[in-house]
Amino acid sequence: MEILRIENLSKVYGTGDNQVCALQNISLSVDKGEFVAVVGQSGSGKSTLLHIIGGVDFPTSGKVYVDGKDVYAKSQEELAIFRRRQVGLIYQFYNLIPVLNVVENILLPLKLDGQRPNDDRLNELIGMLGLQDRKTHLPMQLSGGQQQRVSIGRALISAPALVLADEPTGNLDSKNGQEIIELLKHSNQKYEQTVIVITHDENFARQANRIIRLEDGAIVCDEKIR
Repeated sequence: MEILRIENLSKVYGTGDNQVCALQNISLSVDKGEFVAVVGQSGSGKSTLLHIIGGVDFPTSGKVYVDGKDVYAKSQEELAIFRRRQVGLIYQFYNLIPVLNVVENILLPLKLDGQRPNDDRLNELIGMLGLQDRKTHLPMQLSGGQQQRVSIGRALISAPALVLADEPTGNLDSKNGQEIIELLKHSNQKYEQTVIVITHDENFARQANRIIRLEDGAIVCDEKIR
């Protein structure tokens, strides 16, 4: 079942001689439950694509459909709700709130959305993340790997349709990086969440179900792995 469809998507920054075409007429479809890696050199358009899928940046032209609904036909209020409820964003830099502890950081999207947390889901998620003994710790009391686990928990707590990760292992050593990969794979398999990951790491990419390769803002390869 298709969860994401992109039609003729382009993104241009600047004007005149300063114009940069970040994405060029991209079209693709992603099914529910796929684990997709998007790879390419710096400047190839990977992060721009991810941000447009997640409703963070606006396309210059083209369409993005999630669950059959046009993301950019939404009002600003509807778009904010879409970002809170249907998309889980994970960044290379953890973006945790320094005065909030682990549980508070994870629950922040629900609080902002006025929703009551499901204690069973929260406890299951904290267990999956291996943070049972870190619940009351502040970000500064955590290692880099633990902080990235918290950011993953924050992205997953609302059970989003799409989990979008932008270089989630970029600031981690190989051991912690592999643990983050395993967590994303586990979430994909257990919760049937669709995961799209931007990465420079070819080893990481090969653990996905599908690899999309970008060059100069265009798709040059779309390969099913398994």
